[in-house]
Amino acid sequence: MSDVPAATTVPTRDELHDIEHVAVELATLAGAEITRTLGSIFRVRYKPGQSAEKISLADPVSDVDGRIEKLIRARLAEVFPDHDIIGEEMIERPARDHGYVWAVDPIDGTTNFVNGFPVFAAAIGVLYCGRPVVGAVWSSISHALRPGVYYATDGGKLRFEGDDVTPKLNPAVKRRLAGVPVVAAGDGNWDTRKTGSAAVECALVAAGLLQVARFAAPNIWDVAGGLTLLRAAGCEIRRNENGRWLPMEKFTPMMGPADTQDLRYWRGSLIVGTREAVERMCTADGVDKKRPA
Repeated sequence: MSDVPAATTVPTRDELHDIEHVAVELATLAGAEITRTLGSIFRVRYKPGQSAEKISLADPVSDVDGRIEKLIRARLAEVFPDHDIIGEEMIERPARDHGYVWAVDPIDGTTNFVNGFPVFAAAIGVLYCGRPVVGAVWSSISHALRPGVYYATDGGKLRFEGDDVTPKLNPAVKRRLAGVPVVAAGDGNWDTRKTGSAAVECALVAAGLLQVARFAAPNIWDVAGGLTLLRAAGCEIRRNENGRWLPMEKFTPMMGPADTQDLRYWRGSLIVGTREAVERMCTADGVDKKRPA
């Protein structure tokens, strides 16, 4: 049974403006907490692997992740107590059947963070009946050479720390950059990069620093905030469905434990970027068509 209610109304601009204001506040709060604790000694644990006896060394969690998510949930309980929340670190769902869902990743790029490698983000995405409508991503790197919050509302402009973001592309640069799940030699179209954070790469594509990016199997909280940034920047978003790259408009529930369908279990292979670059990556031989999406 779906946990995404059917849209019966359209969010007003005032509603979205109020939500955007809070999303930026929460992303800023998360960024401040990340900055304050980076370089200190904190507890790190690893999530379970494929078997109960093993852990996944590729999936660390710091106590900073949990602390930030608690702060975000506490603030949302004050300002939007009837909205639902899907957080990476906590499974509590305060309003499962509500149209608005906040998808929260307190630190995206945790492996980078726990190692002190300064490329990570705090991602806040707001969905309305499954469609991304507000995004706020605090990124440790940016087009402005400083950390800050990229944010946007559905139908609005992409902004960074209050300023409009208008990429200025040098026509003399003939070979652009692509974010990929696994770094490989360029295929003739791009040089490839891997940041370790889907949220950072969404922001960098939206800001024009990456022309395109491909994500193998992100979770909903990894990309929900970034998709609104990408739409505000006029980017194309496609998801792999049964081997076909189709436009993605909304998140839909997926099957989880005990045959339960829930937005929390959403995962999908995505390609995002300029329309021309997305089309090229979707049809290129080097898109790893033989790999499972």
